[in-house]
Amino acid sequence: MRRKPIRKPHRMTSTIENSESAGKRIIVSIDTMGGDRGPAAVVAGCSRFAKKNPDVAFILHGPKDVLSKLVGRRKSLLERVTIQNADGAVSMTDKPGQVMRNGKGTSMWNAIDAVKSGDADVCVSCGNTGALMALSMLRLRKLPGINRPAIAVLWPSRNASGANVMLDVGADVRADENDLLQYALMGASYMRNGYDIKRPRIGLLNVGTEDNKGRPELKAAHDLMSINADVSNFEYVGFVEGNDIPSDKVDVIVTDGFTGNVALKSAEGTAKLIRELLKEAFNHSLLSRLAALLAYTSLRRLSGRIDPRQLNGGVFLGLNGTVVKSHGSADATSVASAVQLAFQLGQSGFDEKLAARVASAAALNQIDE
Repeated sequence: MRRKPIRKPHRMTSTIENSESAGKRIIVSIDTMGGDRGPAAVVAGCSRFAKKNPDVAFILHGPKDVLSKLVGRRKSLLERVTIQNADGAVSMTDKPGQVMRNGKGTSMWNAIDAVKSGDADVCVSCGNTGALMALSMLRLRKLPGINRPAIAVLWPSRNASGANVMLDVGADVRADENDLLQYALMGASYMRNGYDIKRPRIGLLNVGTEDNKGRPELKAAHDLMSINADVSNFEYVGFVEGNDIPSDKVDVIVTDGFTGNVALKSAEGTAKLIRELLKEAFNHSLLSRLAALLAYTSLRRLSGRIDPRQLNGGVFLGLNGTVVKSHGSADATSVASAVQLAFQLGQSGFDEKLAARVASAAALNQIDE
């Protein structure tokens, strides 16, 4: 039986079939102070997901007096929340180095430490991306053999699964050919374990599909992926362009963090513009409003497909523990989506499988997962 994907766009799922961890209560450690909307939106998002899934529990890190009041208003969170007081918070303007030196005791630091200590299975934060990655590397450490961890995001696509994976989207702006090969291996493991795709198709993002295009490290990575595709059990489709990202041509798109982050933010901005233009067009006149009413079901489906909140959450790959980065401006819907991703990653046992894949891939030998 094919296992349900870790996360299908636009539909909340609560279990993963054929998972050894299915039915186990997953504890999610939450940094409630990282987002722009404060702890109220974070608690509301946790509550929204908890209503749909009885197998989740939370450790909330932040000001205890504030969190106690917010949790007390949510029946779905009763007896499923532990509050750990943290008076300090990492701001969006804090430098990663500063946070690494002085961040102990903040809600972000404590949320990550709960995973390190084994008190929680996964961590979710809406906070400063650079600081979150720096603290995650400091507290959880990199997996043996990993040079640069990566942030992987799900991207709506025409594939049967409904999404592709792209990495890196901002963990590190630099990546040489060996880093890009590691990203390919981690992305393949993500799709193999999460979407039950036995032999993921991997594309390397470039300015063209011709072999002679791109920077030297891209050409070198192209050769490495071609050589190691069979032994590492993935299909390398070659260079892909920006218009291939949402296509059914690939399952994994590999790029450096600078390019990936620009592509991600461009797509989010475009999706927002399309929603605003559609709303403006259908509110233009009485006739257009009538047309919108007749097309309501189709418009709602379209809105869901291009709503970034439904695929909120980037996964930090390459660490000894699972950390999910939510948008800084996340509302309750976005937080619930990130919690869903974290929950299902924890339930699938993905962290252990990725560690096994990376350990084996150090010698580029195939393993049976």
